[in-house]
Amino acid sequence: MYRYDEFDATLVAERVTQFRGQVERRLNGELTEDQFKPLRLMNGLYLQLHAYMLRVAIPYGTLSSKQMRMLAHVARKYDRGYGHFTTRQNIQYNWPALVDVPDILDDLAKVEMHAIQTSGNCIRNVTSDQFSGAAAEEIEDPRPYAEMIRQWSTFHPEFSFLPRKFKIAITASENDRAAVKVHDIGLRLHRNEQGETGFEVVVGGGLGRTPYIGHTIRKFLPKEYLLSYLEAILRVYNSQGRRDNLYKARIKILVNAEGAESFAKLVEDEWAEIKGGDTDFPEEERRRIDAYFSPPPFETLSSESEGLEARRHGDVAFARWLRTNVADHKAPGYAVVSVSLKPIGGVPGDISDAQMETVADIAEEFSFDEIRATHEQNLVLPHVKKDDLFAVWSALKAAELATANIGLVSDIIACPGLDYCTLANTRSIPIAQRISERFADLDNQEDLGELKIKISGCINACGHHHVGHIGILGVDKKGEEFYQVTLGGSGAEDASLGEIAGRGLSSDEVVDAVEKLVSFYRKNRQDRERFLDTYRRLGAEPFKEALYAAA
Repeated sequence: MYRYDEFDATLVAERVTQFRGQVERRLNGELTEDQFKPLRLMNGLYLQLHAYMLRVAIPYGTLSSKQMRMLAHVARKYDRGYGHFTTRQNIQYNWPALVDVPDILDDLAKVEMHAIQTSGNCIRNVTSDQFSGAAAEEIEDPRPYAEMIRQWSTFHPEFSFLPRKFKIAITASENDRAAVKVHDIGLRLHRNEQGETGFEVVVGGGLGRTPYIGHTIRKFLPKEYLLSYLEAILRVYNSQGRRDNLYKARIKILVNAEGAESFAKLVEDEWAEIKGGDTDFPEEERRRIDAYFSPPPFETLSSESEGLEARRHGDVAFARWLRTNVADHKAPGYAVVSVSLKPIGGVPGDISDAQMETVADIAEEFSFDEIRATHEQNLVLPHVKKDDLFAVWSALKAAELATANIGLVSDIIACPGLDYCTLANTRSIPIAQRISERFADLDNQEDLGELKIKISGCINACGHHHVGHIGILGVDKKGEEFYQVTLGGSGAEDASLGEIAGRGLSSDEVVDAVEKLVSFYRKNRQDRERFLDTYRRLGAEPFKEALYAAA
């Protein structure tokens, strides 16, 4: 796990001091809200529907137990006893008082955390695969490259005021758990025909008002040129991206207006001017950063665990949790544990201060003091001995964190919606709660298999509805809350955008509509195929007919 150097510590401390003065000026009336707005946004502070909201960065989703305990402290002392994990591997606090925000940032700085570049037209928190450094199928740990991007992009003078916000995701696995194809830049580590490791560079993806799947503009980029190539992309975007229209300012609009091949040529031409310069990290600096992400001291263990098998056969609930929430690890005798923040009837992504403390304790004892936040609003314990899985499950169960539903119908992504957000048209949280309650039976959920439902309260798509197997978008119709259903989306390696199914549905109709779709899928699936595979095999029309039958 990366540790701040003197430069990190200094710039974070200076930013806290600077913002403390800005808050004091706002509170004593020297600054109006309009004058204060750009200052607070540069520090991750938003003004929501009812109160301020603070968004705290978790670079590439990696946390230590000490940091998680600090997040619990912030929730307990300055908020209402909980935090909300987001689709950007960040955490948000929905109720901080403005006067307390500098103290919150000061406390976070003590554990090497901050809220810098979690808002504004800059390069946001770089996200990655939550299984990084642990996944059995991974080529190498992508987090050192995410850290290099973080260092390069923080306060970068050329890219602090881009045409629009900018998001980068990185993975090193064939199984795309980072949704790289729907980011402004997506990076996938892979090997070329010569066995060399480099990046596939995908540009121009994104959701929101105008969704696009990104285009591959370079199939193989040698690793040592990562930053200079990113700089070339950002320079082209910064010079040619639109600034006259907020809704057409993202790089996806530029790429798709220019054409992927033409855009790629612009980037290659720009790169030719700077390649080999001083942008890319020198080898010794790359080695320094790599050292922070060295594997933990794994023990030499057998791939099998007799104790685990005995527990599996003796406890039905534990066996189910193993099937849904535990994944293979690259080290024999270890496993990757996903911690669901989606209890039946709960708010997706919410976690209490007490639960944060529990996760910190478990990670410290059983997972080499390491925790990950996921873009699907859950947590991960990346390095757990198979012999310890029952103890981990028992501790999670006691904290109501052992719901066995990862990837299933109740593992729903949902934005805060109209319960909090000034931009939202509708509520998202109650719809997610009602769907999870409708499908509460875990045997039923497991029988249905992978089924990703994603809900957004407005066209900004913070709930990623465009790439849900079933997507739900809130729309306002003359002051009433309605929901538009999309089908067939995916944010994974088989990325696709969902198709609009038909007319909007009322709040009273939408949960029944999901059940109709699920019932049709169950009747028509073949060989235990996923919902998405059944949809792709049969096409949209049969699902639309099932959805609106007798409506």
